[in-house]
Amino acid sequence: MKLAFDQYALDARYSPEPRVPEFAMRNDTCMESDSGKRAKESGVRDRRYSIRHPFATEVEMLELKSGSRVSGVTSDLSRGGCFVCTRRTLEVGARVRGTLTRGGQKVEMLAVVRVVKPQVGMGLEFLDVDRDSHATLLTWTESLRKSP
Repeated sequence: MKLAFDQYALDARYSPEPRVPEFAMRNDTCMESDSGKRAKESGVRDRRYSIRHPFATEVEMLELKSGSRVSGVTSDLSRGGCFVCTRRTLEVGARVRGTLTRGGQKVEMLAVVRVVKPQVGMGLEFLDVDRDSHATLLTWTESLRKSP
């Protein structure tokens, strides 16, 4: 049995998360952002390396290229990213400087938009977390991991 597990562990698509049906993971699904440009969603779930947990916190973001500001509320969080519920989304690939705020604590990060769901929100991957904020992010995610 150990050999079989090692084989799956080496497979880049292996994830300890619940398996998503094949039809839901098609690589040809497209989504549109607010500007109407189409963006491919190519199996983002398969690329995650951290389990996301339900978590609500306020988010303020600054899109670095255009300087536009977007705010919203997270629906989930992990050490590697979050999903931000907001009606105004950015383009897939947009880089943002963001701040998550909850209970007087802040996490400042640099992130990239990986998934856009029009009129719903966008998935962010954290590229860099501010050194002073890293401990707060770890505290939040660790408490979520331990909660039932």
